[in-house]
Amino acid sequence: MRKLKNSELDRLSVDEFKNTDKTPIIIVLDNIRSLNNIGSVFRTSDAFLIEKIYLCGITAKPPHKDIHKTALGSTDTVDWEYVENTMDLVKQLQEEGIHVASIEQADNATMLNNFNPEPNKTYALVFGNEVKGVQQDVVSVSDVVLEIPQYGTKHSLNISVSCGVVIWDIFSKIQTLT
Repeated sequence: MRKLKNSELDRLSVDEFKNTDKTPIIIVLDNIRSLNNIGSVFRTSDAFLIEKIYLCGITAKPPHKDIHKTALGSTDTVDWEYVENTMDLVKQLQEEGIHVASIEQADNATMLNNFNPEPNKTYALVFGNEVKGVQQDVVSVSDVVLEIPQYGTKHSLNISVSCGVVIWDIFSKIQTLT
């Protein structure tokens, strides 16, 4: 087995990325403090052709050198928008028929491995602040709360890791629906 060179990876150009069909997933970052986490979410979103990222509250916006350091150019490919109030955005998305899923540990949460996305539906995945998580009012109005099963002592994952796990899981399940 031989590692592939970058030139062998058949990567999309920025224009090709912009014009390709996207995965029906939207990411909502609710008051994320770490610029490195924001950049990592952009990079993961690029990898799985995410439709859009919404940056809310205190979440920083590109261009910023610390976002760029981990995003590696994906702020130029993934569509994004800043919206000050997460709750207003969630209500708007729901009015547009988008299914809102907060990623949080909550009573009556659906474990991620038990979640089955519906065909032809767009999902907005809300990821919360590194310390406080997703705002309670947002959790309360979400269509579903998804929890990543964890079995160790910490029961806590970095937001960029959580985002990668959830996007991969839902992306994989959506691919089986098409």
